Amino acid sequence: MTSNAAILHAESLYVTFPDGDLGLRVLEDISFDVKANEFVCIVGPSGCGKTTLLRVLGGLLEPSRGAVIFEGQALARPRRRIGFVFQESNLMPWRSTVDNICLPLEITGASPEFIRKRCEELIDLVGLVGFEESLPRDLSGGMAQRVAIARALAHQPDLLLMDEPFGQLDALTRERMGTELLRIWEASKSTVVMVTHSISEAVLLADRVLVLSARPASIVLDLSVRLTRPRSLELTYTRRFGDLAAKVRGAIQST
Repeated sequence: MTSNAAILHAESLYVTFPDGDLGLRVLEDISFDVKANEFVCIVGPSGCGKTTLLRVLGGLLEPSRGAVIFEGQALARPRRRIGFVFQESNLMPWRSTVDNICLPLEITGASPEFIRKRCEELIDLVGLVGFEESLPRDLSGGMAQRVAIARALAHQPDLLLMDEPFGQLDALTRERMGTELLRIWEASKSTVVMVTHSISEAVLLADRVLVLSARPASIVLDLSVRLTRPRSLELTYTRRFGDLAAKVRGAIQST
């Protein structure tokens, strides 16, 4: 699924927040590349700075030092070519499924014809045919996150940043959403960087897993996941999968 070209480059990222005389050091000398169409998962101890790193990668937070290069240009603010999916779906409660999905296109003034066609494509892609007019209150947690993913894909972003998107779901729904995300990713051909607390989820989904140390976070493991695609949950029972998960777990425990 990946090409050799890097779509995203993080160069010696440092983040320190004001906190007394010395400040709170959150990120320390983080550098890595993400190739086009690559799926990268970021894991690490709770509170180590995973979300902070994702915010920096998306232009939502300026690093104290270092730079993010996105598609060959320094990133200083959010871009349309970068989509976000957060822990909460953050849907507008008074808007239907289709209206939530098409909101970003309405804001940018896309034509009604384009909006209708694009939303039909996205609803089919995320498996929500039949729920176009449902309000968020009538959707399950997993379905609401499907809407959020479709909304983030509305602009056909080159990079999709996901912050623990299934963290609020029960274990079985989370597993199903993981395999659904793989299907959506393979169909949309976006590049994905995803934060997760689940080691098995990271290994199942990703081409690479980046393990962060305790704060101030640095990269302690950059693990290539050489498992064949397409992948299914049955893969999690194999010895190769277990060996990779053990490497990630060991790296986290050593920090």
